[in-house]
Amino acid sequence: MKARLAFLSIALCLCLLAGWGVSGVEKPLQEEAPPEESQATTFCRVVQEEQGTLLLAEQGSTAVFTLTLGDQDMTLDGISFDPSAPGAYQALPGGSLAGTTVLVTHSGGFQETWPLRFSDVTALVFSTEEFNDLCVLYLRVLEDLWAVDPGLNENITELGVDLSGTSLSYTERQAVAWAFGQAHGLPVIQGTYEELAEGGYLTPVSLGDSDGAEEDPALYQWEDGCLFSITETDDPVVFSLPDLGPGDEIPDYDGVGFNAEKWRSPLGAYYFQDCTAVSIGGHWGSYTIGSEAIS
Repeated sequence: MKARLAFLSIALCLCLLAGWGVSGVEKPLQEEAPPEESQATTFCRVVQEEQGTLLLAEQGSTAVFTLTLGDQDMTLDGISFDPSAPGAYQALPGGSLAGTTVLVTHSGGFQETWPLRFSDVTALVFSTEEFNDLCVLYLRVLEDLWAVDPGLNENITELGVDLSGTSLSYTERQAVAWAFGQAHGLPVIQGTYEELAEGGYLTPVSLGDSDGAEEDPALYQWEDGCLFSITETDDPVVFSLPDLGPGDEIPDYDGVGFNAEKWRSPLGAYYFQDCTAVSIGGHWGSYTIGSEAIS
């Protein structure tokens, strides 16, 4: 009997100890997994590259961005890309990232500047598969127009740009116009001659010398600015290579014909007429001017 009581006492003590062990030992806290950072991607075309900064036109949308190259993870056609490495640009048709497309991975936020800026860019995927640097060509044309007959754009405070007659996308036109204005430190006003007149930028030209002379509402001048425009034509562009021999195959190419002008008044304008350019692999090199005129 005593042995049985001793056994029951021992069993009771073990149960109490087990209970204390369960209730007295704290369970380790489970660490909560940190929330995954949201990632967004934006598909753009590189319009310009200058001193490590890219000007980007979003494809299929309305945004224009600037982006400074830094420590982002970068690839070009699937291969790691380091802009500072020797020969990094040799594989690019124009020796520049301008004309490539780029998929930008970022946090999804934007800095409300103009152009916009991405927040927290982590990766840049460049591709030459859809390479097209037509924006570079048209920027060159605008600069060439600026340089000829410089008196037309001397001392202007406003810069008009009309690229509505080109095949550039809306965002590409916006980016080219902005880059042109930045190059000359001038605010850009985009619009056609008619839109500028309706917006009050142009003033009627008097048809006489005396005060109160009759005015023709169809004739205007821009006292404070100069309008630069490029208009593509439907004229066929024939590409010829003088170095081709018998049996040589002409490479696949695209051609574009266009007219360009800068205008300040009916008697103050300069024209590049019957211009042509060709591209191979999306790279537009030089262009030819059929004739030049002045008024």
